[in-house]
Amino acid sequence: MSEGARYQGFVPGRHLIDAYGAGGFRFADMSHRGSILALPSGIRAWSVTSPAEFTTSAFEPVFAEEEPPEVLLIGCGVDIAALPERTRWRFKEARIRIDVMQTGAAARTYNIMLAENRSVGAALIAVS
Repeated sequence: MSEGARYQGFVPGRHLIDAYGAGGFRFADMSHRGSILALPSGIRAWSVTSPAEFTTSAFEPVFAEEEPPEVLLIGCGVDIAALPERTRWRFKEARIRIDVMQTGAAARTYNIMLAENRSVGAALIAVS
């Protein structure tokens, strides 16, 4: 992992995902090994490594955003998995629409929506 002066687990601002795979992501002229949350406030490291960890508390940084995204794209890795009902309800209560898909599709869709200046976030599990 290359670490720039701005990166210590968080890069402020909205950034496109330049690449994904090999267990991580490239964005903002940096690379990060592991999963990420790309939110309106910035991109941060995310400890989730599998859909089995999709608990309400795993998504707490999304709910804690000063201005949460209207849509959160959830990249599950190489397979698609359902969110637990309790977690789905928490998103509904927060008025955040969710779309669950493979990580690659989520990263590409995030970039498109971000380029359209839409209120979007992404929770992306790293893939090999």
